[in-house]
Amino acid sequence: MSVILLFLCAVAGIAGWWLLRQGLMSKPWLETGAGALPAGPPLPLAKVGVAVFLVVVGCLFALLASAYFMRMEYVDWRNMPVPNLVWLNTGILILSSLLLQCATVGARQGELATVRIGLTAGALAAVAFLIGQLLVWRELTASGFLVAENPANSFFYLITGLHGLHMLGGLVALALPVAVVWRGGITDRLRLRIELCTIYWHFLLFIWLGLVVLFTGWARQFVDICGQLLS
Repeated sequence: MSVILLFLCAVAGIAGWWLLRQGLMSKPWLETGAGALPAGPPLPLAKVGVAVFLVVVGCLFALLASAYFMRMEYVDWRNMPVPNLVWLNTGILILSSLLLQCATVGARQGELATVRIGLTAGALAAVAFLIGQLLVWRELTASGFLVAENPANSFFYLITGLHGLHMLGGLVALALPVAVVWRGGITDRLRLRIELCTIYWHFLLFIWLGLVVLFTGWARQFVDICGQLLS
Protein backbone atom coordinates (compact mmCIF):
# COMPACT_ATOMS: atom_id res chain seq x y z
CA MET A 1 0.00 0.00 0.00
CA SER A 2 2.89 2.38 0.66
CA VAL A 3 3.97 2.14 -2.98
CA ILE A 4 0.46 2.99 -4.17
CA LEU A 5 0.20 5.95 -1.82
CA LEU A 6 3.59 7.33 -2.83
CA PHE A 7 2.83 6.97 -6.51
CA LEU A 8 -0.67 8.43 -6.25
CA CYS A 9 0.66 11.38 -4.26
CA ALA A 10 3.21 12.03 -6.98
CA VAL A 11 0.56 11.76 -9.72
CA ALA A 12 -1.83 14.00 -7.79
CA GLY A 13 0.89 16.60 -7.26
CA ILE A 14 1.84 16.66 -10.94
CA ALA A 15 -1.81 16.76 -12.03
CA GLY A 16 -2.59 19.60 -9.61
CA TRP A 17 0.42 21.61 -10.78
CA TRP A 18 -0.57 21.10 -14.42
CA LEU A 19 -4.21 22.06 -13.83
CA LEU A 20 -3.11 25.21 -12.02
CA ARG A 21 -0.98 26.15 -15.01
CA GLN A 22 -3.96 25.61 -17.32
CA GLY A 23 -6.21 27.78 -15.15
CA LEU A 24 -8.75 25.04 -14.46
CA MET A 25 -8.50 25.56 -10.69
CA SER A 26 -9.23 29.28 -10.86
CA LYS A 27 -12.44 30.72 -9.31
CA PRO A 28 -13.42 33.78 -11.32
CA TRP A 29 -16.74 34.08 -9.48
CA LEU A 30 -14.81 35.03 -6.36
CA GLU A 31 -12.97 37.85 -8.10
CA THR A 32 -14.14 41.43 -8.25
CA GLY A 33 -13.48 44.23 -10.66
CA ALA A 34 -13.28 44.52 -14.40
CA GLY A 35 -10.63 41.85 -14.70
CA ALA A 36 -12.63 39.17 -12.91
CA LEU A 37 -13.18 36.88 -15.89
CA PRO A 38 -10.23 34.95 -17.31
CA ALA A 39 -8.84 36.48 -20.45
CA GLY A 40 -7.75 33.21 -22.05
CA PRO A 41 -9.88 30.56 -23.75
CA PRO A 42 -11.39 27.75 -21.68
CA LEU A 43 -9.41 24.59 -21.14
CA PRO A 44 -10.05 22.21 -24.09
CA LEU A 45 -11.96 19.07 -23.19
CA ALA A 46 -9.23 17.04 -24.88
CA LYS A 47 -6.76 18.12 -22.18
CA VAL A 48 -9.19 17.14 -19.44
CA GLY A 49 -9.76 13.77 -21.11
CA VAL A 50 -6.02 13.13 -21.40
CA ALA A 51 -5.50 14.10 -17.75
CA VAL A 52 -8.20 11.66 -16.61
CA PHE A 53 -6.76 8.91 -18.82
CA LEU A 54 -3.27 9.41 -17.43
CA VAL A 55 -4.54 9.22 -13.86
CA VAL A 56 -6.23 5.90 -14.66
CA VAL A 57 -3.07 4.54 -16.30
CA GLY A 58 -1.01 5.75 -13.37
CA CYS A 59 -3.27 3.91 -10.93
CA LEU A 60 -2.88 0.74 -13.02
CA PHE A 61 0.90 0.87 -12.84
CA ALA A 62 0.74 1.72 -9.13
CA LEU A 63 -1.34 -1.41 -8.50
CA LEU A 64 1.13 -3.52 -10.47
CA ALA A 65 4.03 -2.05 -8.49
CA SER A 66 2.22 -2.82 -5.24
CA ALA A 67 1.62 -6.41 -6.37
CA TYR A 68 5.31 -6.62 -7.29
CA PHE A 69 6.30 -5.57 -3.76
CA MET A 70 3.91 -7.99 -2.07
CA ARG A 71 5.04 -10.92 -4.23
CA MET A 72 8.68 -10.23 -3.34
CA GLU A 73 8.00 -11.44 0.21
CA TYR A 74 7.62 -15.09 -0.90
CA VAL A 75 10.57 -17.46 -0.71
CA ASP A 76 10.42 -18.45 -4.38
CA TRP A 77 11.14 -14.89 -5.53
CA ARG A 78 14.46 -14.39 -7.34
CA ASN A 79 15.29 -10.91 -8.60
CA MET A 80 16.11 -10.50 -12.26
CA PRO A 81 19.28 -8.71 -13.35
CA VAL A 82 18.89 -5.36 -15.09
CA PRO A 83 20.80 -5.45 -18.40
CA ASN A 84 23.01 -2.49 -19.23
CA LEU A 85 20.89 -1.91 -22.32
CA VAL A 86 18.08 -0.72 -20.04
CA TRP A 87 20.13 2.36 -19.16
CA LEU A 88 20.69 3.14 -22.83
CA ASN A 89 16.96 2.74 -23.47
CA THR A 90 16.25 5.10 -20.58
CA GLY A 91 18.49 7.73 -22.12
CA ILE A 92 16.77 7.29 -25.49
CA LEU A 93 13.33 7.75 -23.91
CA ILE A 94 14.53 10.91 -22.13
CA LEU A 95 15.82 12.20 -25.46
CA SER A 96 12.48 11.42 -27.13
CA SER A 97 10.61 13.34 -24.46
CA LEU A 98 12.96 16.33 -24.77
CA LEU A 99 12.56 16.38 -28.55
CA LEU A 100 8.79 16.46 -28.27
CA GLN A 101 9.07 19.28 -25.76
CA CYS A 102 11.15 21.19 -28.30
CA ALA A 103 8.43 20.55 -30.88
CA THR A 104 5.80 21.93 -28.48
CA VAL A 105 7.83 25.09 -27.86
CA GLY A 106 8.42 25.45 -31.60
CA ALA A 107 4.70 25.11 -32.30
CA ARG A 108 3.90 27.87 -29.81
CA GLN A 109 6.46 30.15 -31.46
CA GLY A 110 5.44 29.23 -35.00
CA GLU A 111 8.81 27.68 -35.91
CA LEU A 112 7.83 25.07 -38.48
CA ALA A 113 11.33 23.63 -38.95
CA THR A 114 11.74 23.06 -35.21
CA VAL A 115 8.38 21.32 -35.04
CA ARG A 116 9.17 19.03 -37.96
CA ILE A 117 12.57 18.03 -36.59
CA GLY A 118 11.33 17.64 -33.01
CA LEU A 119 8.33 15.50 -33.89
CA THR A 120 10.14 13.29 -36.40
CA ALA A 121 13.26 12.78 -34.28
CA GLY A 122 11.15 12.22 -31.16
CA ALA A 123 9.09 9.55 -32.90
CA LEU A 124 12.22 7.83 -34.23
CA ALA A 125 13.75 7.86 -30.75
CA ALA A 126 10.57 6.25 -29.38
CA VAL A 127 10.82 3.52 -32.02
CA ALA A 128 14.47 3.01 -31.03
CA PHE A 129 13.38 2.67 -27.40
CA LEU A 130 10.88 -0.06 -28.28
CA ILE A 131 13.47 -1.89 -30.37
CA GLY A 132 15.88 -1.63 -27.45
CA GLN A 133 13.29 -3.13 -25.13
CA LEU A 134 12.82 -6.07 -27.47
CA LEU A 135 16.59 -6.56 -27.39
CA VAL A 136 16.47 -6.51 -23.58
CA TRP A 137 13.83 -9.24 -23.64
CA ARG A 138 15.92 -11.25 -26.10
CA GLU A 139 19.02 -10.91 -23.93
CA LEU A 140 17.16 -12.02 -20.81
CA THR A 141 15.47 -15.00 -22.44
CA ALA A 142 18.78 -16.09 -23.97
CA SER A 143 20.26 -16.02 -20.45
CA GLY A 144 17.50 -18.33 -19.18
CA PHE A 145 15.21 -15.73 -17.58
CA LEU A 146 11.99 -17.03 -19.12
CA VAL A 147 8.49 -15.87 -18.28
CA ALA A 148 7.41 -19.02 -16.47
CA GLU A 149 10.68 -19.64 -14.64
CA ASN A 150 10.08 -17.25 -11.75
CA PRO A 151 7.42 -14.76 -10.58
CA ALA A 152 9.94 -11.92 -10.86
CA ASN A 153 10.40 -12.76 -14.54
CA SER A 154 6.65 -12.73 -15.14
CA PHE A 155 6.23 -9.35 -13.48
CA PHE A 156 9.11 -7.85 -15.46
CA TYR A 157 7.77 -8.96 -18.83
CA LEU A 158 4.19 -8.01 -17.91
CA ILE A 159 4.95 -4.50 -16.67
CA THR A 160 7.51 -3.61 -19.35
CA GLY A 161 5.24 -5.09 -22.01
CA LEU A 162 2.32 -2.99 -20.79
CA HIS A 163 4.50 0.11 -20.89
CA GLY A 164 5.56 -0.81 -24.42
CA LEU A 165 1.91 -1.11 -25.50
CA HIS A 166 1.26 2.40 -24.20
CA MET A 167 4.30 3.58 -26.16
CA LEU A 168 2.87 2.00 -29.32
CA GLY A 169 -0.43 3.75 -28.69
CA GLY A 170 1.42 7.03 -28.31
CA LEU A 171 3.21 6.47 -31.62
CA VAL A 172 -0.12 5.88 -33.35
CA ALA A 173 -1.43 9.15 -31.91
CA LEU A 174 1.82 10.91 -32.87
CA ALA A 175 1.70 9.72 -36.48
CA LEU A 176 -1.06 12.19 -37.40
CA PRO A 177 0.73 15.36 -36.19
CA VAL A 178 3.93 14.19 -37.90
CA ALA A 179 2.09 13.69 -41.19
CA VAL A 180 0.22 17.00 -40.90
CA VAL A 181 3.27 19.10 -40.07
CA TRP A 182 5.15 17.84 -43.13
CA ARG A 183 2.19 18.65 -45.40
CA GLY A 184 1.42 22.17 -44.23
CA GLY A 185 1.84 24.86 -41.63
CA ILE A 186 1.08 25.13 -37.94
CA THR A 187 -2.54 25.51 -36.86
CA ASP A 188 -4.17 25.80 -33.44
CA ARG A 189 -5.50 22.26 -33.80
CA LEU A 190 -2.01 20.97 -34.57
CA ARG A 191 -0.55 22.83 -31.57
CA LEU A 192 -3.06 21.14 -29.30
CA ARG A 193 -2.29 17.69 -30.71
CA ILE A 194 1.44 18.20 -30.30
CA GLU A 195 1.00 19.43 -26.73
CA LEU A 196 -1.18 16.44 -25.80
CA CYS A 197 1.34 14.01 -27.31
CA THR A 198 4.12 15.72 -25.38
CA ILE A 199 2.19 15.48 -22.11
CA TYR A 200 1.62 11.79 -22.78
CA TRP A 201 5.32 11.26 -23.54
CA HIS A 202 6.41 13.00 -20.34
CA PHE A 203 4.01 10.80 -18.40
CA LEU A 204 5.36 7.60 -19.98
CA LEU A 205 8.88 8.77 -19.16
CA PHE A 206 7.82 9.34 -15.55
CA ILE A 207 6.32 5.82 -15.43
CA TRP A 208 9.43 4.30 -16.96
CA LEU A 209 11.76 5.98 -14.49
CA GLY A 210 9.58 4.60 -11.71
CA LEU A 211 9.83 1.12 -13.22
CA VAL A 212 13.62 1.36 -13.42
CA VAL A 213 13.71 2.33 -9.74
CA LEU A 214 11.41 -0.63 -9.01
CA PHE A 215 13.38 -3.25 -10.92
CA THR A 216 16.78 -2.15 -9.64
CA GLY A 217 15.60 -2.48 -6.04
CA TRP A 218 16.02 1.21 -5.24
CA ALA A 219 12.30 1.55 -4.54
CA ARG A 220 12.47 -1.18 -1.90
CA GLN A 221 15.41 0.53 -0.23
CA PHE A 222 13.55 3.85 -0.27
CA VAL A 223 10.45 2.29 1.27
CA ASP A 224 12.55 0.60 3.97
CA ILE A 225 14.25 3.90 4.81
CA CYS A 226 10.88 5.66 5.02
CA GLY A 227 9.59 2.88 7.25
CA GLN A 228 12.54 3.22 9.59
CA LEU A 229 12.09 7.00 9.77
CA LEU A 230 8.39 6.68 10.56
CA SER A 231 8.82 3.88 13.11
